Amino acid sequence: MAMNEKLTALDVMRDAPVIPVIVLNDVKDAVPLARALVAGGIRMLEVTLRTPQALQCIEAIAKDVPEAVAGAGTIRSAADAQASALAGAKFGVSPGYTRAVGKACHDLGLPLLPGVATGSEIMTAQEDGYTQLKFFPALQAGGLPMLKAWQGPFGDVTFCPTGGIHAGNAAEFLALSNVACVGGSWIVPTDAIRDGDWARIEQLARAASQLPR
Repeated sequence: MAMNEKLTALDVMRDAPVIPVIVLNDVKDAVPLARALVAGGIRMLEVTLRTPQALQCIEAIAKDVPEAVAGAGTIRSAADAQASALAGAKFGVSPGYTRAVGKACHDLGLPLLPGVATGSEIMTAQEDGYTQLKFFPALQAGGLPMLKAWQGPFGDVTFCPTGGIHAGNAAEFLALSNVACVGGSWIVPTDAIRDGDWARIEQLARAASQLPR
């Protein structure tokens, strides 16, 4: 996908096997972290709106690391979607799905990976035009058996399982035909960010980017 083309949710999912789930407490860490991830082959970056600095971090990445594609995670309202788009986010990820969030992202032209954990939630998201979905919390909501069960009734849906995914089980999820990528925080460890150990993060990203799927 060329960077100047309009991004779709499927583009976000197919770019690399893993979308990092990033929590940043200090704006100064945003740019070096993004550069380390890009150097390791991961450029779709989900910066979660879990800290007061998150929007500033998205803005810094969007401005200073053009090779990265900054996205916003933990979008829970239309206001979150609007603020994320204004900060420069190119895609959004939500822990659940509401029609208000879906409409806001659609109106903003912000590709969204809505979170789902049940068949009813999948059907609601599909009714609103969303077929690339985040399965969250993946392990707690049924894990591999649930995704396999969904292959029949929801064969036209592509999932990004997130929640409990790590280096030891990511390949099992990626092997499923209805999984395009996984989300995880193991490639952005809290202690590595705290210590500014960007080389370690680049190494973890490189290993993740080479996972088979």
